[in-house]
Amino acid sequence: MSTESFLLGHELALRLGIFLAVFSAMALWELALPRRVLREAKLTRWSNNLVLVALNTIVLRVLFPTTAVGLAVAVGENGTGLLTHFAVPYPLAVMLAILFLDFVIYLQHLMFHAVPALWRLHRMHHADLDFDVTTGARFHPIEIALSMLIKFAAIALLGPPAVAVLVFEVVLNATAMFNHANVRIPLAWDRVLRWIVVTPDMHRVHHSIDAPETNSNFGFNLPWWDRLFGTYRAQPAAGHEQMTIGIGQFRTHRDLWFDRMLAIPFRDDTGSYANNRRQEA
Repeated sequence: MSTESFLLGHELALRLGIFLAVFSAMALWELALPRRVLREAKLTRWSNNLVLVALNTIVLRVLFPTTAVGLAVAVGENGTGLLTHFAVPYPLAVMLAILFLDFVIYLQHLMFHAVPALWRLHRMHHADLDFDVTTGARFHPIEIALSMLIKFAAIALLGPPAVAVLVFEVVLNATAMFNHANVRIPLAWDRVLRWIVVTPDMHRVHHSIDAPETNSNFGFNLPWWDRLFGTYRAQPAAGHEQMTIGIGQFRTHRDLWFDRMLAIPFRDDTGSYANNRRQEA
C-alpha cells in the first residue's frame, strides 16, 4: 500500500489523533505559560465550547455524505477541476492546492465579517469572553455547514490532489488551535514566526472588542494574505494583557452557555462590526 493510499484510508483516525495531540499540547502549554489571565471560569467555557464541537461534528456527518478529502478523490477520478486539465507536477499541484485553499479560507473569513447576515453567524465565535484553545473550535453549526459548502466549491473548481486536501484540513485544524491558544511566546520568536504562520499574538488582535482591530488579521494558517491585502495589524492598541476580548454584545456569563451561543445569530441587531471597514472607507 502506498503512503497516499494509507493516508486517505485512515483519514478519520489520522485527523482525530492529530486533533487530540495538538489540543493536549496547547492545553498543557496554556497551563505552563499563559499569555493572559482568563476572565471566566474555564470549566464553563470549555464544557460548552466542546459540546459545540461535538454538535458540529454530528451536523457535518448528517448533512454531507462525504468529506472534503472524499470529494477531492471523486473530482480526481472524474477528471474535473482546473489542475486535472494541466500537466502540473504532483508536488507543485499539492503546494498550489494548499495555497489556494488557504486563500479561499481567508476570503471566506473576510466575507463573514463584511456581510451582515453572515456576521450574525460568525459573531458567535467572537462572543467568547476569553481567548484560548477552545475558542478555535467555537463556531455556529450553520457557519460550519456554509464553510463546508464553500470548501466543496473550491475543491470542485480546482481539482486538487486528495492528499493536498487532507494535509490542508489537518493543518487548518491544528493552526486554529495554535493561533487561538492562550500561550506566551517570546516576542523575538513571535516576530519571526508571524512571517511564516499566524501566531496567537497576531490572531488575538482579531478578537479585540475594538471594531477596527476585529476587522484585521483574518488569516488562519498563512499570514501573507493579511500583509498583501492590507488587513494586517501588528498589535492591539491596549496591549495583549489589557485588551478586552469579545464584542460589545453578549458579555454576560450566561451568554457562554451552549443554548445561548446557538441563539446568538438570531438575537439583537448586527452591531457595527460587520460594516466597520465600509464606514472607515
